[in-house]
Amino acid sequence: MNDKDYAPLSVSCVRSLTDKLYEKRKVAALEIERMVKEFIMHNNSTQIKKILKVLGQDFTLGQNPNARKGGLIGLAATAIALGKEANNYVPELVKPVLTCFSDSDSRVRYYGCEALYNIVKVTRGSVLPYFNDIFDGLSKLASDPDQNVRSGSELLCRLMKDIVTESCAFDLVAFIPLLRERIYTINPFARQFIVSWVVTLHDVPDIDMLVFLPEILDGLFQILGDQNAEIRKMCEVALGEFLKMIERSPQRLKYPAMVNILITHSQSQDNVIKFTAITWLKEFVAQSGRVMLPFTSGILTAILPCLSYSDECRNIREAAKATDSSLRDIIGPLDDLSDPEEVKGEKLTEKNKNEDREKSKEDTRSLPPFLMSHFPDFLNSNRCSDVLDQTSVVRVLMQQLVHDAMQTRIASLRWIYHLLIKTPNKMFAHVGELFPLLLKTLSDPSDEVVLLDLEVLAEVSSNPTGLSFPPMESNLIVLPSGERVAVQLTEGMNAYFTQFMLSLLKLFSTDHLLLEERGSFIIRQLCLLLKAEDIYRCCSNVLQHEEDTRFAAHMIQSLNNILLTSTELFELRSQLKDLKTKESCSLFCCLYESWCHNSVATVGLCFLTQNYKHACDLLALFGELEVTVDFLCEIDKLVQLIESPIFTFLRLQLLEAHKNIYLVKSLYGLLMVLPQSDAFRTLQHRLQCVPSMHLTSLDDRPVLLEESRPFVTEIIEFDRLLSLFRKVQAKHRLFRRQPRSIDKK
Repeated sequence: MNDKDYAPLSVSCVRSLTDKLYEKRKVAALEIERMVKEFIMHNNSTQIKKILKVLGQDFTLGQNPNARKGGLIGLAATAIALGKEANNYVPELVKPVLTCFSDSDSRVRYYGCEALYNIVKVTRGSVLPYFNDIFDGLSKLASDPDQNVRSGSELLCRLMKDIVTESCAFDLVAFIPLLRERIYTINPFARQFIVSWVVTLHDVPDIDMLVFLPEILDGLFQILGDQNAEIRKMCEVALGEFLKMIERSPQRLKYPAMVNILITHSQSQDNVIKFTAITWLKEFVAQSGRVMLPFTSGILTAILPCLSYSDECRNIREAAKATDSSLRDIIGPLDDLSDPEEVKGEKLTEKNKNEDREKSKEDTRSLPPFLMSHFPDFLNSNRCSDVLDQTSVVRVLMQQLVHDAMQTRIASLRWIYHLLIKTPNKMFAHVGELFPLLLKTLSDPSDEVVLLDLEVLAEVSSNPTGLSFPPMESNLIVLPSGERVAVQLTEGMNAYFTQFMLSLLKLFSTDHLLLEERGSFIIRQLCLLLKAEDIYRCCSNVLQHEEDTRFAAHMIQSLNNILLTSTELFELRSQLKDLKTKESCSLFCCLYESWCHNSVATVGLCFLTQNYKHACDLLALFGELEVTVDFLCEIDKLVQLIESPIFTFLRLQLLEAHKNIYLVKSLYGLLMVLPQSDAFRTLQHRLQCVPSMHLTSLDDRPVLLEESRPFVTEIIEFDRLLSLFRKVQAKHRLFRRQPRSIDKK
């Protein structure tokens, strides 16, 4: 080693710089500082460059760790001596120091931080062209295993933040790719470092971080799931500040570029991440409105399961509920239009389209060049159409409709109902695949779910749009045998109604438990939601052709009990009671044809419609029927019904027994069929209250009720009905004689 090799440094200065003792290296640094000041006085930039070259190449890149330490302290001393002149030598000062950030010796890394701190303190904003390199080095040093190195890097980091904050020359566009890359680190110290920089940049008034938020949002949510509580809190605060800015300036945000990120994190197993993401989604929906429509299926996938959360996660549940409500409110009749351009309110002419394209180009010119060149997908995502993808939404709702949680199923049904109301044309294109699932949902254990399901099915059955989407001929029922039966429907029903009723009865026939536990509830609710007459007509048309006579008899018994007891069917009972019109007579005949499957129910129908003579004729045939325990129980129930408020009119007619001979006879007929039971005694006591008269004496009698209703006898062919009753009951006898298969279960 000779003087020329390290000129203009002296031999003693070189030896001191490479000494293992810090004090000697510091003495050498002071000598370098004095030399540099002399060179400045003589304006000798050549010698200054030589010193920088020697320190930067021969020392900081040397094999000897002490020499590298000496080179670093020498560079710092040179920068201090240069003062403002250091801005002319930034590359020579900064680059050698950065190489030492990855040195294997922790002391070299520490002195590298110290040296760069002194250099940056002098050069200030002039080091910003090397900001990415400095940040890259600091991001690694932030997680250095040596505590002293981490402390040194933290001091340098603070200084860099001050410089970035006060400078107008910071190139954020060039920095974002590095930030986006580093934000996915899993080291807790590095994560803390990254979040601190995000917060710093967000706080700078002249920097608009919202433009670049899509690039770092996913990484921030990853950090939010860190195990360290302090880091989570930092990230939570940072995301909260971004959300406040969005609330203040919603028009500056590129919503479509971030929605899928939020949807993904809304399904996280971490409740903090889930709550934060759903809160963001709620704000997005509230601020951007229809821009969220293309993402409806993804949002629903994320939030619907959250609606069933317990009170332990009430915040998540409430945020999801608010998002669900806001998103549903966005959808309106415009979304039922077939042309996406019509959704925007008008058809675009070719001239309009050209103007729109030009406007889009102008919008993109105002974006930073970095976005223009690096993020074409990001640009395209912000020009997506605000059109609802009905198919994907229906698919999601079908998946959620079989979810384990009740509130999720309820929310799915509300969505289906809402879409049927707001977008019937598009929804009826999917009714075919929805229909079986809606029918299956009738077996749901929750009454609330079943009630909503019935509302949806009722809307499908009565919506006028269904007339344009017939699953079959509008007024025909296709029976299992292949036979087609015409159904007389009132105005307002569509073909899905008949399909629904046929499927419902088929479901009852295969699921007897459903019929026993929910049958009455379902029929009564349907009578509230739809027209009771249509329901009973349709059921009657199907049941009169039912091959399983046992099920038909059971179903008629249920329908009859509902008809005679439910407040929901008051109007239908009133219509049948007097048979004043052709329509009411037609309804009676329609019901009678299926009521024949149950002899006691048929008598009850005659009592309701005041066809007492025909009731007597039917009771006269009871001697030909097989009297079983079930048969007697049904008569017992009929006697109880006669004592109920529904048949008050019938009991009052007994006061004029001489005008209602056939009524009295039919009641005595029931009495004769009954064994001497409680029902027998109840009916006997009732008949004992009837005024005395000779039932067999018809001379000099007033006009009977049946004779006072010629209108009814003209329209209704009672002989034909009686013949039909005999025929159906004969079919029942044959069915009972057939051997029954043994259930293997």
